[in-house]
Amino acid sequence: MRNFLTLIRFPNLLMMVLSQVLVQSCLLFAELPLQEALPGRFWLLTLSTALIGAAGYIINDYHDLKIDAINKPNRIVIGKDLTRRKAMLSHLLLSALGVGIGALLSLKVGLVNFISVMLLWGYSADLKRRPFSGNLVIAILAAAMVLVLAIFNNTGNLGIFAYAAFAFVSTLIREIIKDMEDMKGDAAHDCRTLPIVLGIRKTKPVLYALFILFFTLVLAASFYRRNDTFFGVYLGLTVLAPGLVIAWRLQRADRKRHFAYLSLLCKFMMLAGMLSMLFFRF
Repeated sequence: MRNFLTLIRFPNLLMMVLSQVLVQSCLLFAELPLQEALPGRFWLLTLSTALIGAAGYIINDYHDLKIDAINKPNRIVIGKDLTRRKAMLSHLLLSALGVGIGALLSLKVGLVNFISVMLLWGYSADLKRRPFSGNLVIAILAAAMVLVLAIFNNTGNLGIFAYAAFAFVSTLIREIIKDMEDMKGDAAHDCRTLPIVLGIRKTKPVLYALFILFFTLVLAASFYRRNDTFFGVYLGLTVLAPGLVIAWRLQRADRKRHFAYLSLLCKFMMLAGMLSMLFFRF
């Protein structure tokens, strides 16, 4: 069981669920008691999201066995603790459950879930090996995880779109940094990721451009809630400051361990950004 939880990146799935809980309870229904803001139907939605996320991680590792043998040899589960056949069956079962539950809630949600499954398959089988395409797909899916709540609740709440934009840009930044970290294994198996095509030096300006967009979003959010001093201070300390540290340290980063550290810092920054939704409720 422990190895299976490693395979499906259980902590990442919890982060997905937490993000949707925060959107639902803090952005959309902040005025309602938690029990009313988070009804049973909502938990089915988060379950479907988690199932599809788990299926996506499985199919990604299924297609990446040779690459992971170089990049992450200590984290391989498929072929060791789980046969390839069982891994594929697990992927198909989790995907079907995720799409099925989504369709029961709403045909539109079911469609979003189905498209997500197809994108995750395309990403793991081909797109992640192409420059920028794979990064873009994962960033779109991160935004969709937030935007699906607008479809589920039939609302055009501005806050959802703001946090979806945050999820998109921050995920795009982290995915490119992860590609820098994994260059050795990717290059050995003819992947054409952005750092391999452009090189580390020329990829960094792409990241700096994305950081400018990221900082603009954070500053715009602070200005939008300029009467909430604590919100602005929180964003400054936990989102803006780490972002500046990442951008600064990126200048001299040129080794796998450097990019691994920056990727981890990105993850903290993303989590802190999502937790800022608590200010809309409390």
